[in-house]
Amino acid sequence: MGRGKIEIKRIENSSNRQVTYSKRKNGILKKAKEITVLCDAQVSLIIFAASGKMHDYISPSSTLIDILERYHKTSGKRLWDAKHENLNNEIERLKKENDGMQVELRHLKGDDINSLNYKELMNLEDALENGLLTIRQKQRELYRMVKRNGKILEEENRELNFILQQQRMEGGREMDNDHFDESGRDFNSQMPFSFRVQPMQPNLHERI
Repeated sequence: MGRGKIEIKRIENSSNRQVTYSKRKNGILKKAKEITVLCDAQVSLIIFAASGKMHDYISPSSTLIDILERYHKTSGKRLWDAKHENLNNEIERLKKENDGMQVELRHLKGDDINSLNYKELMNLEDALENGLLTIRQKQRELYRMVKRNGKILEEENRELNFILQQQRMEGGREMDNDHFDESGRDFNSQMPFSFRVQPMQPNLHERI
């Protein structure tokens, strides 16, 4: 008894829908791989789930861009609008500019200069000399700035030392004045009490 046909319509149950998607997605990817190997075909497969997750397969002997370009030429359908084309041209221009800057940087480091002609070597020498002059000028500016800041710090240090010495002198005079009363007599010489040293040992006459 054969299997009954399943009506092709949206599966309402979300769990069943997810299970069916996973099974059929794996089956389609498997078929794409099989036809690539068995028939030497170039296949590009892109699947987006309802959640937005993407699954894709590209034949190992090709790339997605190559397949899209072949599709564009074969079908005549325009895949990119003017905005995308301009953006792609700008990306290509930036790539070439970056490659050129990388080459110039290697030349400035002294690498890969054997292929340069005399005029190119002269231009390279001028660029290095201009860069060296700029660096030396910046060094002189930094030196003058450091020297100027050093003088400012030295002047501030002298002012702080002068203030500190004044404070120490004023503090010393106040301490000296604390030892004298208003008549100028020393407080230490006016002790109102007299002290008599007591013997530490007991009286020896009491033992006789």
